[in-house]
Amino acid sequence: MTDGPPSGLLGMATALVAIPSLSRQEAHLADAVEAALRLCPWLTVERVGDNVVGRTDLGHPHRVIVAGHLDTVPPVAGNDEPRLEDDVLYGLGAVDMKGGLATFLHLAGTIPDPAVDVTWCFYACEEIERRANGLRALWEVRPDLLEGDVAILGEPTGGPVEAGCQGTLRVRIDLVGARAHPARPYTGRNAIHRLAPLLTTIDAYRGRRPVLDGCEYAEQLQVVSVEGGVAGNVVPDLATVVLNHRFAPDRSIEDAEVSLRRLLEPHLEPGDSWELTDAAGGALPSLDHPVLAGLVAATDTAARAKVGWTDVATFAEHGIPAANYGPGDPLLAHTPGEHVSAGELETAAAVLETVLRSPR
Repeated sequence: MTDGPPSGLLGMATALVAIPSLSRQEAHLADAVEAALRLCPWLTVERVGDNVVGRTDLGHPHRVIVAGHLDTVPPVAGNDEPRLEDDVLYGLGAVDMKGGLATFLHLAGTIPDPAVDVTWCFYACEEIERRANGLRALWEVRPDLLEGDVAILGEPTGGPVEAGCQGTLRVRIDLVGARAHPARPYTGRNAIHRLAPLLTTIDAYRGRRPVLDGCEYAEQLQVVSVEGGVAGNVVPDLATVVLNHRFAPDRSIEDAEVSLRRLLEPHLEPGDSWELTDAAGGALPSLDHPVLAGLVAATDTAARAKVGWTDVATFAEHGIPAANYGPGDPLLAHTPGEHVSAGELETAAAVLETVLRSPR
């Protein structure tokens, strides 16, 4: 165990992890971020709700947006308090994404003269439903704060740049049956039993793996919820399944839904229902943009596809090419053992500093 408070980037990340910031409860962390940015006289700082934006205004021809979310998922297994073991920080949000936020605050405070104008954007409510997303709120009420040529999102990537992102959609399917007494099931129809062929088809699904800008995406389909049953002595007349589909960014939401319907249509009958309950499009890699190409070069490793969904897609919706890059292993996000090392933080800070100090 480390004795005494850590310093540098590890100390900053530890301090951020120590401030609880569940979705919709980011105010205290937003206060801390705002206070830190206001110590930088070269930044114009504005706060909109629990979203904090600091901007340089040096008159450079290009502007880079560096963005990250303040919120975390709920704690698990006592990981809500930061814990240090040598140079490794354990705790909720260490990877997703307070390690990234620490690198942003460090760079915002130590680079008063970047080679490009920089917008530092810290926003709320990324981990919950998209309609609550703070980045979307900023675009609705203060789009001027998000004007820029390219964006870097500080999601954990484990070293390389993760390019673009896949889209996501959720579908609710209701299968109908007819109630009956379980002693005489032949007088009705068991809706839950109707799930069997549907689930078999989903389990056998093998998604497309398109390669875009040298990055291989991997489409996925999973059942995330099943409901059914009336009582212990009733054959159920309704069964509900909720699906999550991750689709490559060369498809639109509409194309992905049509493809999914085509796959599952043989198991649907008159009276069944299909409802698209949530959807967000993906984002193409855009690695031909010079800033993103420079980001990849600075990592000294090949970019790979972001197979999850991130707010890179939100930037893409507004015509701003973007990529994911931040410290920490993305496979540790949302897990009890979430952790980030001092070395990972320092490497990410060095890569981002190289990009921000490189003239365009």
